[in-house]
Amino acid sequence: MTDLPITDLAGLRGLRTAPALDATQGRRLRDELTDRLGACGWFTVGIMAPSAAAALTALRELEAALGWPSLQPGDAGNKEPGGESGPVFLKGNQRTGLFHLRREDGLGAGILITGQEGSDPADEDTWGPLPLDLFT
Repeated sequence: MTDLPITDLAGLRGLRTAPALDATQGRRLRDELTDRLGACGWFTVGIMAPSAAAALTALRELEAALGWPSLQPGDAGNKEPGGESGPVFLKGNQRTGLFHLRREDGLGAGILITGQEGSDPADEDTWGPLPLDLFT
């Protein structure tokens, strides 16, 4: 749970890492995000995580929760998520169907989702950082 008054997606803007949320906050954010995602044609996702395994788990839970097709590794080195030790950044792109994973120190932790090809340009945005376990 966080002491921050996170009541909507806008409350996450500017945070370096995702806050811990209570169940009510998480449900509100998921509901608002689902509505916002519905106005966009495709998405990119960035996942800042303490390990490759944690990043891949968050990606797969996000895909399952939102009914997205599974992204595939874009580099031969990404086939084994345990191959990257320490903090990582995973960048996924629905348009290409691929994700790329790289070691990255100094990041927070969380999920960033960017909506592309909105029905109105105002619909396109980046949301997050969302907690890694928001879609569990």
